[in-house]
Order: sequence, then C-alpha cells, then structure tokens
Amino acid sequence: MRYELYVDSLFLINFVMNLYILMLVNRSTLRTATPGRLLAGAAFGGGGYLLLLFIGGPVPFKLLLGAAGALGMLLISFPVKGFKNFLRLVEKTLFFSFCIGGGMLFLIRSLHLTEGVLTGICGVMGPGGVLFLFLSHFLREPKPEHCICRATLVREGTRVTVSALLDSGNSLAEPISGKPVSVVEEKVFRSLWGSGGQGYRAIPYHSIGKNRGILEGYLLPELYLEVNGMRKTFRNVYVAVSPESISAADGYKADSVKMIINPRLLAEEKGGSLKKRQNERMYDTKSGDSGKDAV
Repeated sequence: MRYELYVDSLFLINFVMNLYILMLVNRSTLRTATPGRLLAGAAFGGGGYLLLLFIGGPVPFKLLLGAAGALGMLLISFPVKGFKNFLRLVEKTLFFSFCIGGGMLFLIRSLHLTEGVLTGICGVMGPGGVLFLFLSHFLREPKPEHCICRATLVREGTRVTVSALLDSGNSLAEPISGKPVSVVEEKVFRSLWGSGGQGYRAIPYHSIGKNRGILEGYLLPELYLEVNGMRKTFRNVYVAVSPESISAADGYKADSVKMIINPRLLAEEKGGSLKKRQNERMYDTKSGDSGKDAV
C-alpha cells in the first residue's frame, strides 16, 4: 500500500493541535506565556514531529527525540523557574493531551467519521477545536489573590527585587485611566526614582483608621512577577508610594513584604475589561466602605 504525505498539511495539523494544548496549559498557569512564545513553541513541536518522520534510527531513539521535542516546546513557550515547576507544566501538558486525544477518539467513533474525512485538515483540527473550546469553558483558572511572590521593579536600567503580597484587599485604581495600582514602600520607590519623581499621579484612597487620603502615584516602566515559579511580565504599571512600612499582611511573613500587588493587574493582562473606579480600598484592609473613596 502506498501513502502520500503532504509535509505542509502534517505541519499545520501538528502546529494547531500543539497550540490548542499550549493555550490550555497557559490558562492554567496565570497566562504567563505571550502569544509569540506560544506560536514559537507550537511551531517547534510541529517541526520536531516532521523530523521524526524523515530520520532513521531505532524506536527508542525516536521516542527519546520526540520527548525532547515536547520538552523543548514547553521551554520555549513558558518562562518557568525551577525544575519542580517545569514538572508541573509537563503534567498539565500530558493531561490536556490525553483529554484532547481521548476526546477526538470518542468523537471519531461516535460520529463514524470515514477515513477520507480523518485524513483531511479540517477533519482533525475541527474536532480538536471543539474539544479545546469545551475544555476552555470548564477550565478554572488559578486566582492567587493571597500569596507571597517575588517582584522585580525596573526603571531606567535600575532593578530592585522585593517580596510582594498579591492581596485582594488592594483595589487601588488610577483615577483617570482606571488601571490598577500596586503599593510600594517609600524606600523601594526612592531607590528607583531618587529624591524626586516625574509623572506624578494623585491616587485617592480610603482605609480603616483614616477616612480619606491621597497617595503619590507614578508609572513604572517594567514589572516582573514570579508567582508559583512562573514569571510574568508587565509594562507601564502604576505604583503608589506608601509613607509607612507595609506590615498589614499578618500570616504572610509581613516583615519581608515591601510591595502589595493589585490582583486586578493579572485580570488586565488576561484581556478582561476593567471598570473605572476612583474609589478603592488600599493595602489588605477590608471595610464596608468599599466603593466609597476606598483604596
């Protein structure tokens, strides 16, 4: 029996299926991968699959090469830190691969698809797309609203790395754009801006023990967060300067916390719409005045 293989079709099918899996993994890891990295990883995986078809060698060698291609696909797609966190990515990749592969087999047998349909591009990517949408709908994305993370603030070549608390109690917003505002201690701010800061913004807030107030706010060019071993990059982030030490994070190693991250910053990166709110709560104080000049 003679088979005709079309390299472009095989690459396209594997590229799209890899992209489905990588997008699902990305949604389960705070969306740490950028679209460009996802596309590059999927292309690398597709190229690795074609390589297996055209090179010789024993079966164990090909299996080892295939595994290396899959691991390389993950390394290209995700900015992971640490071997333990990389194993989590591998686990998630295997899980979603099993779900899509098993689901496609179920659809094929249930719909009694013919061989001619299955060998077509749409016949493979169509069921895969349906399963991707199904899994995406029921996938619960992690919401680390109370956890310690590592924050690196960058401005004009100066980098400062501090421990930060991702806290739902901080819902500060820049009053003009409505963008989320994170809070840093004054000492951290001075190490980046010096004695004076440019681009001042007035950030109104309300907190327990003080009815109303104004914090100095500034636009930080770059911010890197490492949450659960995954690194996430942010550009042009608003930060407010706290004249007092950040110490209201009981149970979260408060003495080492120098910054409080607004969790809506992650929501903004996911493409979710942000409602303009000038009245927010600050720090991790929870009061019944939320939405009334609360920070």
